[in-house]
Amino acid sequence: MPATPDDLFTYLETLGIAVETMHHQAVFTVEESKRLRGEIHGAHVKNLFLKDKKSNLFLISALEDTRIDLKTIHDAIGGQGRVSFCSADQLREHLGVEPGSVTPLAVFNDKACRVTAILDERMMAYDVINVHPLVNTMTTSLKRDDLLAFMTSTRHKPLVIKVGEAAPEDA
Repeated sequence: MPATPDDLFTYLETLGIAVETMHHQAVFTVEESKRLRGEIHGAHVKNLFLKDKKSNLFLISALEDTRIDLKTIHDAIGGQGRVSFCSADQLREHLGVEPGSVTPLAVFNDKACRVTAILDERMMAYDVINVHPLVNTMTTSLKRDDLLAFMTSTRHKPLVIKVGEAAPEDA
Protein backbone atom coordinates (compact mmCIF):
# COMPACT_ATOMS: atom_id res chain seq x y z
CA MET A 1 0.00 0.00 0.00
CA PRO A 2 1.54 3.33 -0.99
CA ALA A 3 2.20 5.98 1.63
CA THR A 4 -0.22 8.84 2.17
CA PRO A 5 0.77 12.48 2.49
CA ASP A 6 0.29 12.13 6.27
CA ASP A 7 2.71 9.17 6.30
CA LEU A 8 5.19 11.28 4.38
CA PHE A 9 4.82 14.30 6.68
CA THR A 10 5.31 12.08 9.74
CA TYR A 11 8.48 10.65 8.23
CA LEU A 12 9.80 14.11 7.35
CA GLU A 13 9.14 15.19 10.94
CA THR A 14 11.14 12.22 12.28
CA LEU A 15 14.04 13.46 10.14
CA GLY A 16 13.69 16.93 11.60
CA ILE A 17 12.67 18.37 8.23
CA ALA A 18 10.32 21.33 8.42
CA VAL A 19 7.96 21.87 5.50
CA GLU A 20 5.20 24.24 4.55
CA THR A 21 2.25 22.83 2.64
CA MET A 22 -0.45 24.66 0.74
CA HIS A 23 -3.72 22.97 -0.23
CA HIS A 24 -5.16 23.88 -3.65
CA GLN A 25 -7.26 22.55 -6.50
CA ALA A 26 -5.73 19.60 -8.31
CA VAL A 27 -3.09 20.58 -10.85
CA PHE A 28 -2.00 18.11 -13.51
CA THR A 29 0.38 20.17 -15.63
CA VAL A 30 2.99 22.90 -15.29
CA GLU A 31 0.58 25.26 -17.06
CA GLU A 32 -2.14 24.60 -14.47
CA SER A 33 0.30 25.03 -11.61
CA LYS A 34 1.41 28.45 -12.85
CA ARG A 35 -1.73 29.96 -11.31
CA LEU A 36 -0.08 29.38 -7.92
CA ARG A 37 2.85 31.70 -8.71
CA GLY A 38 3.09 34.55 -6.26
CA GLU A 39 1.43 32.44 -3.56
CA ILE A 40 4.23 29.88 -3.35
CA HIS A 41 7.82 31.13 -3.56
CA GLY A 42 10.89 29.13 -4.54
CA ALA A 43 11.68 26.70 -7.35
CA HIS A 44 8.69 25.21 -9.13
CA VAL A 45 9.36 21.73 -10.41
CA LYS A 46 8.34 19.38 -13.16
CA ASN A 47 8.99 15.66 -12.99
CA LEU A 48 9.46 12.96 -15.60
CA PHE A 49 9.22 9.24 -14.85
CA LEU A 50 11.13 7.41 -17.56
CA LYS A 51 12.40 3.97 -18.49
CA ASP A 52 15.12 2.87 -20.85
CA LYS A 53 15.26 -0.14 -23.16
CA LYS A 54 16.53 -2.36 -20.32
CA SER A 55 13.62 -1.27 -18.04
CA ASN A 56 15.85 0.86 -15.82
CA LEU A 57 13.67 3.50 -14.17
CA PHE A 58 14.52 7.20 -13.80
CA LEU A 59 12.75 9.99 -11.95
CA ILE A 60 13.95 13.37 -13.22
CA SER A 61 13.06 16.54 -11.32
CA ALA A 62 13.89 19.90 -12.88
CA LEU A 63 12.74 23.50 -12.93
CA GLU A 64 9.40 23.77 -14.67
CA ASP A 65 10.89 25.71 -17.61
CA THR A 66 13.56 23.10 -18.39
CA ARG A 67 13.60 21.66 -21.88
CA ILE A 68 14.62 18.02 -21.66
CA ASP A 69 15.51 16.27 -24.91
CA LEU A 70 14.20 12.73 -24.61
CA LYS A 71 16.29 11.68 -27.61
CA THR A 72 19.56 12.44 -25.84
CA ILE A 73 18.86 12.50 -22.08
CA HIS A 74 19.86 8.84 -21.75
CA ASP A 75 23.49 9.90 -22.28
CA ALA A 76 23.35 12.29 -19.31
CA ILE A 77 21.51 9.94 -16.94
CA GLY A 78 23.28 6.70 -17.76
CA GLY A 79 20.37 5.05 -19.53
CA GLN A 80 20.75 2.03 -21.75
CA GLY A 81 19.44 3.43 -25.01
CA ARG A 82 16.71 5.98 -25.54
CA VAL A 83 14.14 6.55 -22.85
CA SER A 84 10.36 6.73 -22.93
CA PHE A 85 7.68 7.67 -20.44
CA CYS A 86 6.54 5.02 -18.00
CA SER A 87 2.88 4.04 -18.00
CA ALA A 88 0.41 5.08 -15.31
CA ASP A 89 0.50 1.50 -14.02
CA GLN A 90 4.30 1.61 -13.69
CA LEU A 91 4.02 4.96 -11.93
CA ARG A 92 1.59 3.48 -9.39
CA GLU A 93 3.65 0.30 -8.98
CA HIS A 94 7.05 1.91 -8.42
CA LEU A 95 6.31 5.37 -7.01
CA GLY A 96 2.83 4.88 -5.54
CA VAL A 97 1.40 8.05 -7.10
CA GLU A 98 -1.12 8.91 -9.77
CA PRO A 99 -0.35 10.77 -13.01
CA GLY A 100 -0.11 14.48 -12.26
CA SER A 101 1.29 13.80 -8.79
CA VAL A 102 4.83 12.79 -9.72
CA THR A 103 7.31 14.20 -7.24
CA PRO A 104 10.83 13.51 -6.01
CA LEU A 105 9.20 12.72 -2.65
CA ALA A 106 7.64 9.62 -4.27
CA VAL A 107 10.92 7.75 -3.82
CA PHE A 108 9.47 7.22 -0.33
CA ASN A 109 7.28 4.52 -1.93
CA ASP A 110 10.12 2.86 -3.88
CA LYS A 111 11.13 0.41 -1.16
CA ALA A 112 12.89 -1.82 -3.71
CA CYS A 113 15.09 1.11 -4.84
CA ARG A 114 14.38 0.42 -8.51
CA VAL A 115 14.24 4.11 -9.39
CA THR A 116 17.28 6.29 -10.04
CA ALA A 117 16.52 9.80 -8.80
CA ILE A 118 17.95 12.69 -10.80
CA LEU A 119 17.82 16.33 -9.73
CA ASP A 120 18.67 19.04 -12.23
CA GLU A 121 21.52 21.29 -11.15
CA ARG A 122 19.61 24.50 -12.07
CA MET A 123 16.81 23.48 -9.69
CA MET A 124 19.34 22.74 -6.96
CA ALA A 125 20.58 26.33 -7.09
CA TYR A 126 17.39 27.35 -5.26
CA ASP A 127 17.18 27.34 -1.46
CA VAL A 128 13.48 26.36 -1.44
CA ILE A 129 11.98 23.72 -3.71
CA ASN A 130 8.24 23.15 -4.22
CA VAL A 131 6.91 19.66 -4.91
CA HIS A 132 3.73 17.65 -4.52
CA PRO A 133 3.55 15.58 -1.31
CA LEU A 134 2.39 12.44 -3.21
CA VAL A 135 -0.86 14.12 -4.36
CA ASN A 136 -1.50 17.01 -6.73
CA THR A 137 -3.92 18.86 -4.43
CA MET A 138 -1.09 20.18 -2.29
CA THR A 139 2.30 21.78 -2.79
CA THR A 140 4.99 21.32 -0.17
CA SER A 141 7.94 23.70 0.16
CA LEU A 142 11.16 22.39 1.65
CA LYS A 143 14.78 23.41 1.71
CA ARG A 144 17.10 22.05 -0.96
CA ASP A 145 19.40 20.39 1.59
CA ASP A 146 16.40 18.81 3.33
CA LEU A 147 15.23 17.32 0.02
CA LEU A 148 18.67 15.76 -0.43
CA ALA A 149 18.67 14.45 3.16
CA PHE A 150 15.19 12.97 2.71
CA MET A 151 16.07 11.23 -0.55
CA THR A 152 19.30 9.85 0.88
CA SER A 153 17.40 8.55 3.93
CA THR A 154 15.20 6.50 1.57
CA ARG A 155 18.33 4.95 -0.01
CA HIS A 156 17.91 7.12 -3.13
CA LYS A 157 21.05 9.24 -3.25
CA PRO A 158 20.13 11.45 -6.18
CA LEU A 159 22.35 12.34 -9.09
CA VAL A 160 22.61 16.13 -9.39
CA ILE A 161 23.36 16.84 -13.05
CA LYS A 162 22.39 19.10 -15.90
CA VAL A 163 19.36 17.57 -17.62
CA GLY A 164 18.38 20.35 -20.00
CA GLU A 165 18.24 24.01 -20.84
CA ALA A 166 15.87 26.76 -19.81
CA ALA A 167 13.15 27.24 -22.40
CA PRO A 168 13.25 30.61 -24.17
CA GLU A 169 10.93 33.21 -22.59
CA ASP A 170 8.65 33.32 -25.62
CA ALA A 171 8.31 29.53 -25.94
